This record gives sequence, structure tokens and C-alpha cells, in this order.
Amino acid sequence: MKLGTTFARIRHSLLAMMWRSVVAFWLVALLLISVPGADWAFVVGAGLRGAVRPAVAGLVTGYAAITLVVAAGVGALVAGRPAVLTGLTIVGGLYLMWHGAMTVARPAVPVAGVGGRAFAQGVGVSGLNPKGLLIFLALLPQFTEPSAALPIAVQIGVLGLAFILTCAGFYLIVGSLARTVLRARPAVARAVSRASGVAMVLVGAFLMVERLLSA
Repeated sequence: MKLGTTFARIRHSLLAMMWRSVVAFWLVALLLISVPGADWAFVVGAGLRGAVRPAVAGLVTGYAAITLVVAAGVGALVAGRPAVLTGLTIVGGLYLMWHGAMTVARPAVPVAGVGGRAFAQGVGVSGLNPKGLLIFLALLPQFTEPSAALPIAVQIGVLGLAFILTCAGFYLIVGSLARTVLRARPAVARAVSRASGVAMVLVGAFLMVERLLSA
């Protein structure tokens, strides 16, 4: 009986350590998410088009795919192959630049939503963003507890879920605010949309140049 109680206490302690890691990771993730970047630019444009929910659903789906890749150990294999990582960065950077250029050419104004297209674009913006993969590879392992009761893959899944839920809540607010604030200002909305497109182009170009210089 005493032995069972001891094991239960150890298990409880290890799980408590794991949840402390989740909270610590969540605070770091919130900081990263709050910094404007490609996701912000995309969500603002989606908000103007009245497609906040499908756009955010697409973003979190892309991050969910990255979480599964990292949890399965595939992400570490990709990170260990510079040529593959460089190719991924180029593809992701070109996609962001293309999407940003299209946004500049056809700036959004507050209209009724276009869900399916926004969802697919959201998956591309997050799932093809090599910066997202690198963040997961660099951050997630640091917040896992090898001695915890949960396997490392499960811990990565839990941490990834915390990131995904935070993304969903934060970007739903950003997109909704963009639409609400700019709904009655079509000229300002077009200017903001163009600025968002330029931001995506710059982010895509920066990722490609940074990777090529470090390759």
C-alpha cells in the first residue's frame, strides 16, 4: 500500500512538472504570437474579407500538421538535412511572397466571407512557413520533461495544442478587430490590406535570404 502511494506521489509530482512546463511554454508562445508577422498580415486581410474564422482555422490546421511532424520525429530529420531545409524555406518564402503580392494587387475591403479559399490559404501560410517549423524544433524540446510520466511525443503534442489554442484565440481577436475598426473606412482598409501584403512579401524574402546566407 505504501509503495503504491509512493508511486502515485511520484507520478503526481512528474505531471505537475509537466504542467509547469506547459505554462512556461504558453507564456513564450504568447509573446511570439503577439509579434506581428506573416500570420498577422494574413489574418488582417482575412478580417477585411469577412473570412476570419476559416482563415484562423487554416492557420491552426497548418500548425497542427507541424506539431504532428515534430512529435513523430520527422522534424528533427528535416532539420538535420540542410538541403531539405533550404528547399522548404525557398518554397515557403516564395508562397508568402506570392500571396503578399496578390494581396497588394487586389487589396481587401470589408465584404462577405469566402471561407474555403481563406482556409486553404491559412494552411499554406502557417504550414509552409519554415519559421514555424524552426520555432517548434527549437522551442518544444526545451519544454519537455524526460523524467515526466508522459512520453516525449505526447508532451510535444500537449505543448503544440497550447500553441494552437493560443493562436486561435489571439488571431480571432486580431481579425475581428480589423474588420470592426475598418468596416466603415474602405480607403483605409485597402491601405492596411496593401501594407499587410507588403509585410508578407518582406517576411518571405527575409526567410529565404537568411536561409541561403546560412546554408
